[in-house]
Amino acid sequence: MDTAHSPAASETCQHEEVLMRVGQMTRTLHDSLRGLGFDKLLQKAAQDIPNARDRLDYVARMTEQAAQRVLNATDAAGPLQDRIDAGAGTIAGGWQDALQAPFSEAQYRAMAARTIGYLSETRSATQGTKQYLMEIMMAQDFQDLTGQVIKKVTELAHGLEQQLVQLLVDYAPPEVRREAGAGLLNGPQINPAANSEVVSDQGQVDDLLESLGF
Repeated sequence: MDTAHSPAASETCQHEEVLMRVGQMTRTLHDSLRGLGFDKLLQKAAQDIPNARDRLDYVARMTEQAAQRVLNATDAAGPLQDRIDAGAGTIAGGWQDALQAPFSEAQYRAMAARTIGYLSETRSATQGTKQYLMEIMMAQDFQDLTGQVIKKVTELAHGLEQQLVQLLVDYAPPEVRREAGAGLLNGPQINPAANSEVVSDQGQVDDLLESLGF
């Protein structure tokens, strides 16, 4: 029996041919991506995405700390304001009673002393309130730091999107490229204002993805 033409040998040859073709396709794709610089993009993405996650964790942590500082300062300042309000009500009521009653020097002197005491307490409470307001203001300094972090993460995401869209543009089917025209062929641009015939905004990116079936 000729084993070279047996079903098992034929199936083995087919498997080897499939593996060979898959290997060739993989090599072609790898070389194409490397020629376009996308191997570096993927490598950079593998490094930058965990870094972006750490940056966003930092933003969340800073925001939570700032929010806690604001809440603590607000809770501490609230009783001071309540004391000022309550004292003002007491002093106002005392003076109204003194004005409605027959004149009494002793009563007026007592109310004057209470008023002076209240004003002294109010100054102290006001200073405390100012300190808490300063604490609230200082808690907002996280915005400068987190704003820079968010900007970097946004730039990373935008850059990845641009490169991936360019990959789709470069490998788009001919009929899609013809329908899209010159704007699609030029790919996404960093400065689209200088050239009107480019993929420049999210609407055009959406149209491109839809035309490719994504």
